[in-house]
Amino acid sequence: MKRGKRYLEAVKLIDRSVSYDPSEAIRLVQETAKAKFDEMVELHVRLGVDSRHADQQVRGAVVLPHGTGRSKTVLVIAKGVKADEAKEAGADFVGAEDMVEKITKENWFGYDIIVATPDMMGLLGRLGKILGPKGLMPNPKSGTVTMDVAKAIADIKAGKIEYRLDKTNIIHCPIGKISFGQEKLEENLKTIMDAIIKAKPAAAKGQYLKNVSLASTMGPGIRVNAAKL
Repeated sequence: MKRGKRYLEAVKLIDRSVSYDPSEAIRLVQETAKAKFDEMVELHVRLGVDSRHADQQVRGAVVLPHGTGRSKTVLVIAKGVKADEAKEAGADFVGAEDMVEKITKENWFGYDIIVATPDMMGLLGRLGKILGPKGLMPNPKSGTVTMDVAKAIADIKAGKIEYRLDKTNIIHCPIGKISFGQEKLEENLKTIMDAIIKAKPAAAKGQYLKNVSLASTMGPGIRVNAAKL
């Protein structure tokens, strides 16, 4: 893959053989962010688990203290009082059968997260093949299947992110933008890493944190010393 001049210049600032302390890694991410826009800082964590086994899944959600710098569009599937609560709480879209029909017939994905009340999961179940692969199916572990729709919406708007393993046993998630500065990025990193470490499955054996790295949207990856997290 051919890299641009800015990327190649950024790589020169990094020693690929070194795992940096978290604070130094964040400093380098900011230094190597050369794009003309406010780049997102992304965390990538390879875990010593096997995602093919149900008892080794790692999934959850956490509210970052400083958010991600990215606004989230929320669709709520609910009826009656709960639908009214969702509208009052600032949901971007609210509905039930009408929204399911829109997703089915129009292949509509104009939202980032779906929140649903438990009684609506039967309705949403028929969309598993559509929403599942995109990571959009509501889940109790991530707090998106709940009767407290107002709290769920408030948390999402405040900077709640979901983390989950992909098929290669890696978690990818944003921790903020370059413009946040050192202190806020460090606090966000600590919050998400504490959550991932706490979520270690009992069935996981051996080294849990295999590899941790940070990178800006357009910048090179920087290895983080997992022992310091």
